[in-house]
This record gives sequence, C-alpha cells and structure tokens, in this order.
Amino acid sequence: MKINHLTSSEEQLMNIIWKMNSCYMREIVEHYPDPKPHPNTISTFMKILVEKEFLTTEKEGRIFKYHVAVPFEDYKKFQLKNFLHNYFEGSGNEMLKMMIDEKYLNPADFNQFFEIKTMVVPVQETAEPEVKDPISDFVDELTAEKKKKKSKKKKKK
Repeated sequence: MKINHLTSSEEQLMNIIWKMNSCYMREIVEHYPDPKPHPNTISTFMKILVEKEFLTTEKEGRIFKYHVAVPFEDYKKFQLKNFLHNYFEGSGNEMLKMMIDEKYLNPADFNQFFEIKTMVVPVQETAEPEVKDPISDFVDELTAEKKKKKSKKKKKK
C-alpha cells in the first residue's frame, strides 16, 4: 500500500476517524471541533480519503460506514521518514542532535531505552616496529634545524 501526503484538512479529519477506527458520517460530524464545516464539505473530504485509499467503505442500506485503511502508526512512520529526508538528509543522528541542542530531549532520557555503562580502560601501547616513510624522512630533513658549520681556521705556515 502506497501512502500519500494529506492536506491539513484531510489530516484533521483522519485524526477524528483514527480515534474511532470505523464510523458513520453523522458520528464524524458530531466529533468535529467547532467551527464545524458543512456536512457536504466533510463528505467531499471523505470521498477524497477513499480515493487516496486511507478509508474503505461498507454500504449499510442507504448509508456508508467508513473504516480506516491506513493505520495511524503507518502514517506517522511515513511522515517521520519524509521529515528526516527533507530536513535532516535522512540522518536520525542529526535530528537527535538538534533535539538535544534545542532541549526537546535530555541525554538522560536515553537511559529508558539503553543500558549505558562506562568503563575506564588504560590504553596499551603496542611495540610495533616503525616503518620509515621516505616522504616523512624528507619532510623531517627539510624542517629540521640547520646544523652549525664548524669553522676551520686556516693555519698559516
């Protein structure tokens, strides 16, 4: 199933329907916040959501019962993926860094998801034979201090 973007009005309507999971048109109108749009407007949005495959319909006599076809969790994952792609080049690390920098998330909050242990371990130096690099030898030679020349006094005969 391919999930598409919803307009803000469609998303507002879907939020009402997600809470009920399945409903009739009159129930949607009852749950709509004030100022309520005209029922024809809601009906038009419902038809669009059926076309976008967010809802399915079941005919009961002369009325339709609407059922959620795209669960809220799936839509939330879809939106998060797009958000990461559009604003953080797909990097969850960058998003977490910004959330910590902006104080939306405290590093201590990670304790509920991860068991974080720290351990101090001394670094052991290994006795590896030095490999001489001719380029680094040349650079060392160029940057070394100049040697003082020994002055030779000419002996007079």
